[in-house]
Amino acid sequence: MALDDRTIGHPSPRWLLGLSLLKMAWLGGFPGGLREILDPRSCLLLASLPSTPSPTERFLGAKLPSSEHLSVADATWLALNVVSGGGSFSSSQPIGVTKIAKSVIAPLADQNISVFMLSTYQTDFILVRERDLPFVTHTLSSEFTILRVVNGETVAAENLGITNGFVKPKMVQRPVIHPLSSPSNRFCVTSLDPDTLPTVATLLMDVMFYSNGVKDPLASGDDCDHIRFFSFSLIEGYISLVMDVQTQQRFPSNLLFTSASGELWKMVRIGGQPLGFDECGIVAQISEPLAAADIPAYYISTFKFDHALVPEENINGVISALKVSQAEKH
Repeated sequence: MALDDRTIGHPSPRWLLGLSLLKMAWLGGFPGGLREILDPRSCLLLASLPSTPSPTERFLGAKLPSSEHLSVADATWLALNVVSGGGSFSSSQPIGVTKIAKSVIAPLADQNISVFMLSTYQTDFILVRERDLPFVTHTLSSEFTILRVVNGETVAAENLGITNGFVKPKMVQRPVIHPLSSPSNRFCVTSLDPDTLPTVATLLMDVMFYSNGVKDPLASGDDCDHIRFFSFSLIEGYISLVMDVQTQQRFPSNLLFTSASGELWKMVRIGGQPLGFDECGIVAQISEPLAAADIPAYYISTFKFDHALVPEENINGVISALKVSQAEKH
């Protein structure tokens, strides 16, 4: 997000939105604390800042000022977290979309329930429309114990036995129906200690709202496949970051948490045009072939497109597998 008001003393609406974003992310600007943002019972809005040559897209809570520069999806969404062993989010581990492709993503797609995915450094979230929650609970109750947080206490969610009337289709392969692309960037999935935010606040502001990014020096000089992508999530006090290696190099050494192997990820971007919110099965189309090949993946849905991150060494096989699936629709 960039300033577009050149008159001193007249802050632009985009700048006011930027200030609200910073307050929400770094100063705990949510009533009741950050814990409520992604509890299974909390409501989220999917929103996007206005389109620019390199738009910043992210999931936002509902506490932003109204503005003509902010597009908001019609529905309200709930965040569901798959936790093994009946633990809490703080004790959960990243599962990855491929690990829940068959048990969660595919059954919801079979019932024509639209989902968004948000993988983080710590764990994974599935976002569903609030109005679809009874259908989600009924669909998943045979495989999972569905819990929700009420006044800080975890209790069993009520299964009302309500269906949306959609008849589960016969077992058929789900072809990939949207265009795919793989940017030249190499990405890392990382985190940092929230106490260190003040030391990198200026850098984060520049990366998220002003910088156009730096291209990989290993890429060709005329590299039109490089994209700007940066994801910042703050959930229950835990920070998750997805950035390319050039952005990572701008951060002070030893500040970011990374894996001991220093694993890098490549991206598959899904969609040639904005995907919208009503189509079902997009996450399943991508996750099922990856699950069949036992390839781990982070998955981040945004306001316009979906993004799957796979280990760098698997990218060629992933693209080939998805293109085979894509060809089967014809």
